[in-house]
Amino acid sequence: MTNVSVHTVMSQVDADLSAPQLRLPDADSTAEVALTEALEYCAQKMGLAGRQAVVDHLRQGDRSACKYCHYSIAKHVAVSVGALDDNVKAVYVVDYDATPQDLCFCEGPQGSQIHLIVWAERKTGALDSLVGALDRALVERYNGVMGTHQLAHLLDVQVVDDADVNNRVGYGAMLSSLHQRPIQVWKR
Repeated sequence: MTNVSVHTVMSQVDADLSAPQLRLPDADSTAEVALTEALEYCAQKMGLAGRQAVVDHLRQGDRSACKYCHYSIAKHVAVSVGALDDNVKAVYVVDYDATPQDLCFCEGPQGSQIHLIVWAERKTGALDSLVGALDRALVERYNGVMGTHQLAHLLDVQVVDDADVNNRVGYGAMLSSLHQRPIQVWKR
């Protein structure tokens, strides 16, 4: 019988085995991206030469510029809310036109809110807090871009749950409306 010697050589390797830091988007950075993308989207759709041209149109009360910006912000908010809350099933934007009185008193498009319906499995305080934080951040950014501090809210969000939709109660009834059906901007 022969003796065989086995030597195991181990070397030390410096490796960082800790989990990488995951950073969830905060409301302020989400608002910044949403507003920047909305201005770019509006410029592209209207054939304008950049962000400042869009801001000028918004300040003049251009309804088309306002609608394009609002739609883009609505889509971005919907994606963000859906990504951060697994309870959310779909998000819809409701297009309320300004009344003649609003237009007469200069309270039309530039001061109007983005009307959203968020369909969630259940209504939670966490979802309300998330929406509130996004609204505050968007208002701050929007007021900064527009050079005004008059806007108190940019988002008007109504949360409906499965019971509201199935029983066609309140805003849940609008999701199956024949006359004023909202536009779905995000779905899980």
